[in-house]
Amino acid sequence: MATIGNILHESVPVAQDEDTGNVTVCTWGDVTKRVALNHVDCMERLGLMDTSKAVTAMAGGRAFILRGGLVQLQIALVSYALNFLIQRGYEPLYPPFFLNKEVMGEIAQLSEFDEALYKVTGDGDEKYLIATSEMPIAAYHRGKWFNELKEPIKYAGMSTCFRKEAGAHGRDTLGIFRVHQFDKIEQFVVCSPRENESWAMLEELIRTSKEFNESLGLPYRVINICSGALNNAAAKKYDLEGWFPGSGAFRELVSCSNCTDYQARGVNCRYGPNLRGATAASVKEYCHMLNGTLCAVTRTMCSICENYQTEEGVIIPDVLRPYMMGTEMLKFAAAAPAAQEAK
Repeated sequence: MATIGNILHESVPVAQDEDTGNVTVCTWGDVTKRVALNHVDCMERLGLMDTSKAVTAMAGGRAFILRGGLVQLQIALVSYALNFLIQRGYEPLYPPFFLNKEVMGEIAQLSEFDEALYKVTGDGDEKYLIATSEMPIAAYHRGKWFNELKEPIKYAGMSTCFRKEAGAHGRDTLGIFRVHQFDKIEQFVVCSPRENESWAMLEELIRTSKEFNESLGLPYRVINICSGALNNAAAKKYDLEGWFPGSGAFRELVSCSNCTDYQARGVNCRYGPNLRGATAASVKEYCHMLNGTLCAVTRTMCSICENYQTEEGVIIPDVLRPYMMGTEMLKFAAAAPAAQEAK
């Protein structure tokens, strides 16, 4: 099953090339290109991000240090995103940041082990750092059996994520957009496999992510990912791509997937009456599991820097100010790069 992949929903666009096969579902906000610093130059002008050789000498490529107001902004986004989900009935969950190899093998595709995941060894133990809180939350339901689920179980996963990004050389590698370590608030749902409940939940997940970005005033588009770009677990996936006006491009901020019973089979998370014998085999059902990004913090910070930029600095979105002791702006500390001044 791990090599075959999930059965796709009929609404998934059939195509191999995501550049031409993905279908735009909707667009929100001002998505016109304008003269602005890209997020890398913007953060450098703030003087609050360090990706210099001194930092990479400590921790390797794509390592970074944030200081001052950018640290406050990061914490503000985590706090606001967590509260955003709590107000919508999600239970906060703070999971382990690593899993045993056996458990990770029930959740992740084998191809991910070397390409995406960091291995931690010691005293004969072999563990893998998580790439998303989806992994330990799915594992949390190993061997569970729900006789019924009157309401979907909704979690707000809060974790640091670790990714090798081995196949991403040359793509958004400057600044903090695509890094090896970042914080993320994740939506994760366990629900009944019946009456198309998981498909209704997928629409709720992407709607919640849209509302979150709208509350921050960040323009975006939502795309329906084509068959050739889906991982094995997803039966359907939406991406929400933020508009970056300084770069003149859409970039992925959010992914929301319905994995139907694919992940639940891996961790043996059953659904329905706990029957015995031949009857049990004839009605064997598994829960459905879904996941969706609410806020990948460093990427959202990059989007804020490009969309809230002025000549003086970066305006803090209104909804985040209570989490930053009322700070209204992060002011530039350095002159504009010559290339930008010449525009």
